[in-house]
Amino acid sequence: MPKGLVVAAVHSGSIAEEMEIEVGDRVLAVNEEELNDIIDFQFGISEEEFMLLIEKEDGELWELDIEKGPGEFLGLEVETVSAEGLKKCVNNCSFCFVAQMPKGMRPSLYDKDDDYRLSLTQGSFITLSNLSEEDLSRITSLHLTPMYVSVHAWNPAVRTKLMKNPHAGKLPEQFKRFAEAGIAVHTQIVLIPEHNDGDVLKETIERLAELYPSVQSIAVVPVGLTRYREKLTSLRGFSADEARQILDQAEKWQKDFFTQTGRHLVYFSDEFYVLAGREFPESAVYDDFPQLENGVGMARKFITEIEAGWNLLPHEVSKRCVHLITGTAAHDLFEFWNNRLMDRISGLTLTMHVIQNDFFGLSVTAAGLLTARDIARQLGDLQGEEFLIPRTMLKADEDIFLDDMSVEWLEQKVNGKARIVENDGLAFLENVIGYSLEVERFE
Repeated sequence: MPKGLVVAAVHSGSIAEEMEIEVGDRVLAVNEEELNDIIDFQFGISEEEFMLLIEKEDGELWELDIEKGPGEFLGLEVETVSAEGLKKCVNNCSFCFVAQMPKGMRPSLYDKDDDYRLSLTQGSFITLSNLSEEDLSRITSLHLTPMYVSVHAWNPAVRTKLMKNPHAGKLPEQFKRFAEAGIAVHTQIVLIPEHNDGDVLKETIERLAELYPSVQSIAVVPVGLTRYREKLTSLRGFSADEARQILDQAEKWQKDFFTQTGRHLVYFSDEFYVLAGREFPESAVYDDFPQLENGVGMARKFITEIEAGWNLLPHEVSKRCVHLITGTAAHDLFEFWNNRLMDRISGLTLTMHVIQNDFFGLSVTAAGLLTARDIARQLGDLQGEEFLIPRTMLKADEDIFLDDMSVEWLEQKVNGKARIVENDGLAFLENVIGYSLEVERFE
Protein backbone atom coordinates (compact mmCIF):
# COMPACT_ATOMS: atom_id res chain seq x y z
CA MET A 1 0.00 0.00 0.00
CA PRO A 2 1.39 3.47 -0.89
CA LYS A 3 2.53 5.63 2.00
CA GLY A 4 2.52 9.37 2.59
CA LEU A 5 0.61 12.09 0.78
CA VAL A 6 0.99 13.04 -2.89
CA VAL A 7 1.65 16.71 -3.67
CA ALA A 8 -1.23 18.16 -5.70
CA ALA A 9 -0.10 21.79 -6.01
CA VAL A 10 2.91 23.98 -5.22
CA HIS A 11 2.29 27.68 -4.75
CA SER A 12 4.38 30.13 -6.75
CA GLY A 13 7.03 31.90 -4.69
CA SER A 14 6.59 29.55 -1.73
CA ILE A 15 9.12 27.69 0.38
CA ALA A 16 8.00 24.46 -1.30
CA GLU A 17 8.81 25.88 -4.73
CA GLU A 18 12.18 27.15 -3.50
CA MET A 19 12.99 23.66 -2.16
CA GLU A 20 12.09 22.22 -5.61
CA ILE A 21 9.16 20.18 -4.37
CA GLU A 22 7.02 19.26 -7.37
CA VAL A 23 3.50 18.07 -8.11
CA GLY A 24 3.53 14.27 -7.96
CA ASP A 25 6.15 14.09 -5.21
CA ARG A 26 5.14 12.14 -2.11
CA VAL A 27 5.55 13.53 1.42
CA LEU A 28 6.48 10.49 3.53
CA ALA A 29 7.34 11.95 6.94
CA VAL A 30 7.68 15.12 8.99
CA ASN A 31 10.41 15.16 11.65
CA GLU A 32 10.94 11.43 11.07
CA GLU A 33 7.29 10.75 11.98
CA GLU A 34 5.55 8.76 9.25
CA LEU A 35 2.48 10.51 7.83
CA ASN A 36 -0.83 8.67 8.14
CA ASP A 37 -3.04 11.51 6.99
CA ILE A 38 -3.46 15.23 6.49
CA ILE A 39 -3.85 15.84 10.24
CA ASP A 40 -0.34 14.49 10.87
CA PHE A 41 0.90 16.65 8.01
CA GLN A 42 -0.72 19.87 9.22
CA PHE A 43 0.43 19.39 12.80
CA GLY A 44 3.97 18.64 11.63
CA ILE A 45 4.36 21.66 9.38
CA SER A 46 2.86 24.05 11.94
CA GLU A 47 6.27 24.34 13.61
CA GLU A 48 8.72 27.03 12.54
CA GLU A 49 11.40 24.40 11.88
CA PHE A 50 10.88 20.83 10.68
CA MET A 51 12.30 18.18 8.39
CA LEU A 52 10.40 16.76 5.42
CA LEU A 53 11.11 13.38 3.87
CA ILE A 54 10.12 13.60 0.20
CA GLU A 55 10.00 10.77 -2.32
CA LYS A 56 10.47 12.05 -5.87
CA GLU A 57 8.59 10.41 -8.74
CA ASP A 58 11.74 8.52 -9.76
CA GLY A 59 11.98 7.01 -6.25
CA GLU A 60 14.80 9.25 -5.01
CA LEU A 61 14.45 10.30 -1.33
CA TRP A 62 15.12 13.90 -0.24
CA GLU A 63 15.49 15.11 3.34
CA LEU A 64 14.62 18.81 3.44
CA ASP A 65 15.22 21.05 6.46
CA ILE A 66 12.54 23.75 6.47
CA GLU A 67 12.60 27.06 8.33
CA LYS A 68 9.57 29.36 8.22
CA GLY A 69 9.43 33.00 9.13
CA PRO A 70 6.51 34.55 11.06
CA GLY A 71 3.31 34.20 9.04
CA GLU A 72 5.10 32.24 6.31
CA PHE A 73 3.55 29.07 4.84
CA LEU A 74 5.11 25.97 3.29
CA GLY A 75 3.01 26.47 0.15
CA LEU A 76 1.98 23.02 -0.98
CA GLU A 77 -1.30 21.13 -1.18
CA VAL A 78 -1.83 17.37 -1.07
CA GLU A 79 -4.23 15.24 -3.11
CA THR A 80 -6.27 13.54 -0.39
CA VAL A 81 -6.61 13.22 3.37
CA SER A 82 -4.73 9.89 3.62
CA ALA A 83 -2.95 7.29 1.53
CA GLU A 84 -5.80 4.87 2.33
CA GLY A 85 -8.37 7.30 0.94
CA LEU A 86 -11.49 8.77 2.52
CA LYS A 87 -13.65 7.31 5.25
CA LYS A 88 -16.91 6.38 3.54
CA CYS A 89 -20.48 6.85 4.70
CA VAL A 90 -21.97 3.69 6.24
CA ASN A 91 -25.51 5.04 6.54
CA ASN A 92 -28.47 4.37 4.29
CA CYS A 93 -30.44 7.58 4.79
CA SER A 94 -33.84 7.68 3.11
CA PHE A 95 -33.21 11.33 2.16
CA CYS A 96 -29.63 10.94 0.86
CA PHE A 97 -29.18 13.25 -2.15
CA VAL A 98 -26.45 11.05 -3.64
CA ALA A 99 -28.93 8.15 -3.79
CA GLN A 100 -31.21 10.41 -5.86
CA MET A 101 -28.63 11.07 -8.56
CA PRO A 102 -29.14 9.72 -12.09
CA LYS A 103 -26.52 7.51 -13.70
CA GLY A 104 -23.90 8.81 -16.08
CA MET A 105 -22.62 11.87 -14.18
CA ARG A 106 -19.00 12.45 -13.17
CA PRO A 107 -17.80 9.74 -10.73
CA SER A 108 -16.92 12.16 -7.90
CA LEU A 109 -20.62 13.06 -7.50
CA TYR A 110 -21.38 9.54 -6.30
CA ASP A 111 -18.73 9.55 -3.57
CA LYS A 112 -20.35 9.24 -0.15
CA ASP A 113 -17.51 10.46 2.04
CA ASP A 114 -18.06 10.82 5.77
CA ASP A 115 -14.55 11.73 6.91
CA TYR A 116 -13.85 13.74 10.06
CA ARG A 117 -10.60 14.97 8.54
CA LEU A 118 -12.49 16.62 5.68
CA SER A 119 -14.85 18.13 8.24
CA LEU A 120 -11.90 19.78 9.95
CA THR A 121 -10.02 20.86 6.83
CA GLN A 122 -12.84 21.66 4.40
CA GLY A 123 -15.98 22.14 6.50
CA SER A 124 -17.69 19.02 5.12
CA PHE A 125 -20.63 17.74 7.16
CA ILE A 126 -20.20 14.30 8.71
CA THR A 127 -22.52 12.06 10.73
CA LEU A 128 -20.04 10.60 13.31
CA SER A 129 -21.67 7.18 12.79
CA ASN A 130 -18.48 5.61 11.35
CA LEU A 131 -16.07 6.84 14.05
CA SER A 132 -14.11 4.35 16.10
CA GLU A 133 -13.13 4.99 19.71
CA GLU A 134 -9.64 5.72 18.40
CA ASP A 135 -11.05 8.38 16.04
CA LEU A 136 -13.06 10.03 18.81
CA SER A 137 -10.09 10.03 21.17
CA ARG A 138 -7.92 11.57 18.48
CA ILE A 139 -10.42 14.38 17.84
CA THR A 140 -10.67 15.25 21.52
CA SER A 141 -7.01 14.78 22.50
CA LEU A 142 -5.66 16.76 19.53
CA HIS A 143 -8.49 19.29 19.90
CA LEU A 144 -9.50 19.02 16.25
CA THR A 145 -11.90 21.92 15.99
CA PRO A 146 -14.30 22.98 14.56
CA MET A 147 -16.29 19.98 13.39
CA TYR A 148 -19.33 20.09 11.09
CA VAL A 149 -21.95 17.48 11.93
CA SER A 150 -25.22 16.39 10.32
CA VAL A 151 -27.52 15.78 13.28
CA HIS A 152 -31.04 15.40 11.82
CA ALA A 153 -32.45 14.21 15.16
CA TRP A 154 -31.22 14.16 18.76
CA ASN A 155 -33.47 11.27 19.76
CA PRO A 156 -31.37 8.09 19.26
CA ALA A 157 -34.29 5.97 18.02
CA VAL A 158 -35.43 8.59 15.49
CA ARG A 159 -31.88 9.22 14.23
CA THR A 160 -31.21 5.51 13.89
CA LYS A 161 -34.42 5.06 11.88
CA LEU A 162 -33.67 8.05 9.63
CA MET A 163 -30.11 6.92 8.89
CA LYS A 164 -30.73 3.16 9.01
CA ASN A 165 -27.60 2.66 11.08
CA PRO A 166 -27.60 1.44 14.72
CA HIS A 167 -24.47 3.48 15.44
CA ALA A 168 -26.33 6.71 14.61
CA GLY A 169 -27.95 6.67 18.06
CA LYS A 170 -24.63 7.37 19.78
CA LEU A 171 -24.70 11.06 18.85
CA PRO A 172 -25.76 12.51 22.27
CA GLU A 173 -22.81 10.90 24.07
CA GLN A 174 -20.43 11.91 21.25
CA PHE A 175 -21.55 15.53 21.46
CA LYS A 176 -21.16 15.56 25.22
CA ARG A 177 -17.56 14.33 24.81
CA PHE A 178 -16.94 17.11 22.31
CA ALA A 179 -18.34 19.69 24.72
CA GLU A 180 -16.17 18.42 27.59
CA ALA A 181 -13.09 18.62 25.32
CA GLY A 182 -13.93 22.15 24.12
CA ILE A 183 -14.55 21.08 20.51
CA ALA A 184 -16.62 23.63 18.58
CA VAL A 185 -19.36 22.09 16.44
CA HIS A 186 -21.47 23.52 13.63
CA THR A 187 -24.55 21.39 13.03
CA GLN A 188 -27.19 20.88 10.38
CA ILE A 189 -30.64 19.32 10.39
CA VAL A 190 -32.15 18.11 7.12
CA LEU A 191 -35.83 18.51 7.91
CA ILE A 192 -38.38 16.03 6.57
CA PRO A 193 -42.14 16.42 7.02
CA GLU A 194 -43.62 13.87 9.44
CA HIS A 195 -40.20 12.37 10.22
CA ASN A 196 -38.07 14.77 12.26
CA ASP A 197 -40.15 17.95 12.44
CA GLY A 198 -42.61 18.98 15.18
CA ASP A 199 -41.67 17.71 18.66
CA VAL A 200 -38.61 15.88 17.31
CA LEU A 201 -37.23 19.14 15.88
CA LYS A 202 -38.02 20.96 19.12
CA GLU A 203 -36.10 18.40 21.17
CA THR A 204 -33.17 18.40 18.73
CA ILE A 205 -32.74 22.18 18.71
CA GLU A 206 -33.20 22.58 22.46
CA ARG A 207 -30.73 19.78 23.32
CA LEU A 208 -28.15 21.18 20.92
CA ALA A 209 -28.61 24.70 22.32
CA GLU A 210 -27.92 23.38 25.82
CA LEU A 211 -24.42 22.50 24.61
CA TYR A 212 -23.54 26.08 23.65
CA PRO A 213 -20.77 27.27 23.35
CA SER A 214 -19.55 23.91 22.07
CA VAL A 215 -22.44 23.91 19.59
CA GLN A 216 -21.82 27.14 17.70
CA SER A 217 -24.60 27.00 15.11
CA ILE A 218 -27.65 24.96 14.12
CA ALA A 219 -28.75 25.13 10.47
CA VAL A 220 -32.12 23.77 9.41
CA VAL A 221 -32.58 22.98 5.71
CA PRO A 222 -35.55 21.34 3.95
CA VAL A 223 -35.11 17.90 2.45
CA GLY A 224 -34.07 17.95 -1.20
CA LEU A 225 -36.03 15.60 -3.44
CA THR A 226 -35.19 14.84 -7.06
CA ARG A 227 -37.28 12.94 -9.61
CA TYR A 228 -34.98 9.90 -9.29
CA ARG A 229 -36.64 8.30 -6.27
CA GLU A 230 -38.47 5.33 -7.82
CA LYS A 231 -37.00 2.71 -5.45
CA LEU A 232 -36.57 4.96 -2.42
CA THR A 233 -38.73 5.69 0.62
CA SER A 234 -41.68 7.92 -0.22
CA LEU A 235 -41.03 11.43 1.07
CA ARG A 236 -42.61 14.83 0.45
CA GLY A 237 -41.53 18.44 0.75
CA PHE A 238 -42.99 21.15 2.97
CA SER A 239 -46.06 23.20 2.05
CA ALA A 240 -46.05 26.98 2.28
CA ASP A 241 -48.24 26.85 5.40
CA GLU A 242 -45.88 24.39 7.06
CA ALA A 243 -42.90 26.60 6.21
CA ARG A 244 -44.64 29.60 7.80
CA GLN A 245 -45.37 27.65 10.97
CA ILE A 246 -41.73 26.53 11.18
CA LEU A 247 -40.47 30.10 10.77
CA ASP A 248 -42.88 31.36 13.42
CA GLN A 249 -41.32 28.91 15.87
CA ALA A 250 -37.86 29.80 14.57
CA GLU A 251 -38.28 33.45 15.59
CA LYS A 252 -39.18 32.39 19.14
CA TRP A 253 -36.14 30.14 19.41
CA GLN A 254 -33.86 32.85 18.04
CA LYS A 255 -35.12 35.44 20.52
CA ASP A 256 -34.75 33.05 23.45
CA PHE A 257 -31.26 31.91 22.45
CA PHE A 258 -30.11 35.48 21.86
CA THR A 259 -31.25 36.43 25.36
CA GLN A 260 -29.43 33.43 26.82
CA THR A 261 -26.22 33.42 24.77
CA GLY A 262 -25.92 36.63 22.76
CA ARG A 263 -26.31 34.58 19.56
CA HIS A 264 -29.43 33.55 17.67
CA LEU A 265 -27.81 30.12 17.35
CA VAL A 266 -30.43 28.47 15.10
CA TYR A 267 -30.72 29.55 11.46
CA PHE A 268 -33.12 28.46 8.74
CA SER A 269 -32.13 28.13 5.10
CA ASP A 270 -33.19 30.68 2.50
CA GLU A 271 -35.45 28.04 0.92
CA PHE A 272 -37.80 28.17 3.91
CA TYR A 273 -38.31 31.92 3.50
CA VAL A 274 -38.90 31.58 -0.24
CA LEU A 275 -41.39 28.77 0.31
CA ALA A 276 -43.20 30.72 3.04
CA GLY A 277 -43.29 33.89 0.91
CA ARG A 278 -41.53 35.89 3.60
CA GLU A 279 -38.75 38.45 3.52
CA PHE A 280 -35.30 37.29 4.53
CA PRO A 281 -34.28 38.26 8.08
CA GLU A 282 -31.95 41.20 8.66
CA SER A 283 -28.21 40.50 8.78
CA ALA A 284 -28.12 40.67 12.59
CA VAL A 285 -30.27 37.53 12.83
CA TYR A 286 -27.51 35.52 11.13
CA ASP A 287 -24.86 36.72 13.61
CA ASP A 288 -21.54 36.10 11.81
CA PHE A 289 -23.14 34.06 8.98
CA PRO A 290 -21.64 30.73 10.15
CA GLN A 291 -23.37 28.54 7.55
CA LEU A 292 -23.35 30.40 4.25
CA GLU A 293 -22.14 27.30 2.38
CA ASN A 294 -25.30 25.57 3.56
CA GLY A 295 -27.54 28.13 1.85
CA VAL A 296 -28.27 29.88 5.14
CA GLY A 297 -28.20 33.67 4.87
CA MET A 298 -26.83 33.82 1.33
CA ALA A 299 -29.75 35.94 0.11
CA ARG A 300 -29.43 38.48 2.95
CA LYS A 301 -25.66 38.68 2.46
CA PHE A 302 -26.20 39.21 -1.27
CA ILE A 303 -28.70 42.01 -0.63
CA THR A 304 -26.41 43.68 1.91
CA GLU A 305 -23.51 43.63 -0.54
CA ILE A 306 -25.63 45.11 -3.32
CA GLU A 307 -26.79 47.90 -1.02
CA ALA A 308 -23.17 48.62 -0.05
CA GLY A 309 -22.25 49.29 -3.69
CA TRP A 310 -25.51 50.81 -4.91
CA ASN A 311 -24.59 54.49 -4.65
CA LEU A 312 -21.36 53.87 -6.57
CA LEU A 313 -23.18 52.60 -9.64
CA PRO A 314 -23.21 54.84 -12.71
CA HIS A 315 -26.44 56.41 -13.94
CA GLU A 316 -25.52 55.67 -17.55
CA VAL A 317 -23.44 53.18 -19.53
CA SER A 318 -22.69 52.70 -23.18
CA LYS A 319 -25.16 50.30 -24.72
CA ARG A 320 -24.80 47.08 -22.74
CA CYS A 321 -26.91 43.92 -22.87
CA VAL A 322 -26.48 41.29 -20.15
CA HIS A 323 -28.41 38.09 -19.42
CA LEU A 324 -28.95 36.97 -15.81
CA ILE A 325 -29.29 33.24 -15.08
CA THR A 326 -30.74 31.82 -11.88
CA GLY A 327 -32.87 29.03 -10.48
CA THR A 328 -36.55 29.28 -9.67
CA ALA A 329 -35.95 29.78 -5.92
CA ALA A 330 -34.30 33.16 -6.56
CA HIS A 331 -36.87 34.42 -9.08
CA ASP A 332 -38.37 37.15 -6.88
CA LEU A 333 -35.01 38.32 -5.54
CA PHE A 334 -33.43 38.75 -8.96
CA GLU A 335 -36.55 40.19 -10.55
CA PHE A 336 -36.55 42.96 -7.91
CA TRP A 337 -32.90 43.90 -8.47
CA ASN A 338 -33.16 43.44 -12.23
CA ASN A 339 -35.91 46.07 -12.35
CA ARG A 340 -34.09 48.46 -10.00
CA LEU A 341 -30.89 48.26 -12.04
CA MET A 342 -32.76 48.91 -15.29
CA ASP A 343 -34.46 51.95 -13.72
CA ARG A 344 -31.18 53.36 -12.40
CA ILE A 345 -28.76 52.82 -15.30
CA SER A 346 -29.57 54.25 -18.71
CA GLY A 347 -28.20 52.22 -21.62
CA LEU A 348 -28.33 48.95 -19.68
CA THR A 349 -30.55 46.08 -20.79
CA LEU A 350 -30.87 43.14 -18.41
CA THR A 351 -32.75 40.01 -19.35
CA MET A 352 -33.49 37.53 -16.58
CA HIS A 353 -33.68 33.81 -17.36
CA VAL A 354 -35.19 31.66 -14.61
CA ILE A 355 -34.09 28.12 -15.45
CA GLN A 356 -36.30 25.20 -14.50
CA ASN A 357 -34.46 22.10 -13.34
CA ASP A 358 -35.64 19.49 -15.82
CA PHE A 359 -32.62 17.34 -15.00
CA PHE A 360 -33.30 16.73 -11.28
CA GLY A 361 -36.98 17.69 -11.33
CA LEU A 362 -38.96 20.87 -10.80
CA SER A 363 -38.93 20.49 -7.01
CA VAL A 364 -35.17 21.21 -7.09
CA THR A 365 -35.04 25.00 -7.26
CA ALA A 366 -31.51 26.04 -6.19
CA ALA A 367 -29.28 27.66 -8.81
CA GLY A 368 -26.34 25.57 -7.64
CA LEU A 369 -28.03 22.37 -8.88
CA LEU A 370 -28.65 23.52 -12.45
CA THR A 371 -26.95 21.73 -15.32
CA ALA A 372 -25.40 23.21 -18.44
CA ARG A 373 -27.79 21.24 -20.65
CA ASP A 374 -30.88 22.69 -18.96
CA ILE A 375 -29.42 26.19 -19.23
CA ALA A 376 -28.52 25.77 -22.90
CA ARG A 377 -31.95 24.40 -23.79
CA GLN A 378 -33.79 27.25 -22.10
CA LEU A 379 -31.50 30.15 -23.06
CA GLY A 380 -31.53 29.73 -26.81
CA ASP A 381 -29.37 31.95 -29.05
CA LEU A 382 -27.91 35.00 -27.24
CA GLN A 383 -26.45 36.43 -30.46
CA GLY A 384 -23.04 37.07 -28.93
CA GLU A 385 -24.28 38.87 -25.79
CA GLU A 386 -22.92 38.33 -22.27
CA PHE A 387 -24.52 36.06 -19.67
CA LEU A 388 -23.72 35.73 -15.97
CA ILE A 389 -23.00 32.32 -14.43
CA PRO A 390 -22.99 32.18 -10.60
CA ARG A 391 -19.89 30.42 -9.26
CA THR A 392 -22.18 28.21 -7.17
CA MET A 393 -23.24 26.37 -10.35
CA LEU A 394 -19.69 25.17 -11.01
CA LYS A 395 -17.40 22.54 -9.54
CA ALA A 396 -14.94 24.03 -7.05
CA ASP A 397 -11.94 25.59 -8.81
CA GLU A 398 -13.13 24.37 -12.22
CA ASP A 399 -15.45 25.75 -14.88
CA ILE A 400 -17.47 22.53 -14.99
CA PHE A 401 -21.21 22.08 -14.33
CA LEU A 402 -22.85 19.15 -12.52
CA ASP A 403 -23.46 17.33 -15.82
CA ASP A 404 -19.72 17.53 -16.60
CA MET A 405 -20.19 20.12 -19.35
CA SER A 406 -17.85 23.11 -19.41
CA VAL A 407 -18.57 26.83 -19.48
CA GLU A 408 -16.88 26.90 -22.89
CA TRP A 409 -19.35 24.25 -24.14
CA LEU A 410 -22.26 26.36 -22.88
CA GLU A 411 -20.88 29.49 -24.55
CA GLN A 412 -20.78 27.69 -27.87
CA LYS A 413 -24.26 26.24 -27.43
CA VAL A 414 -25.93 29.59 -26.67
CA ASN A 415 -23.68 31.78 -28.83
CA GLY A 416 -22.79 34.02 -25.89
CA LYS A 417 -19.92 35.17 -23.69
CA ALA A 418 -20.01 33.90 -20.09
CA ARG A 419 -18.98 35.92 -17.06
CA ILE A 420 -18.46 33.76 -13.97
CA VAL A 421 -19.74 35.67 -10.93
CA GLU A 422 -18.39 34.95 -7.47
CA ASN A 423 -21.03 34.40 -4.82
CA ASP A 424 -21.47 37.96 -3.57
CA GLY A 425 -23.60 40.97 -4.44
CA LEU A 426 -20.75 43.34 -5.28
CA ALA A 427 -19.35 40.88 -7.80
CA PHE A 428 -22.82 40.67 -9.31
CA LEU A 429 -23.03 44.48 -9.72
CA GLU A 430 -19.53 44.65 -11.17
CA ASN A 431 -20.31 42.03 -13.79
CA VAL A 432 -23.57 43.76 -14.66
CA ILE A 433 -21.81 47.07 -15.40
CA GLY A 434 -18.57 45.50 -16.67
CA TYR A 435 -15.99 47.02 -14.31
CA SER A 436 -14.89 47.02 -10.64
CA LEU A 437 -16.35 49.22 -7.92
CA GLU A 438 -14.16 50.89 -5.33
CA VAL A 439 -15.89 49.73 -2.16
CA GLU A 440 -14.98 47.82 0.98
CA ARG A 441 -15.95 44.18 0.61
CA PHE A 442 -18.61 42.71 2.88
CA GLU A 443 -17.29 40.68 5.82
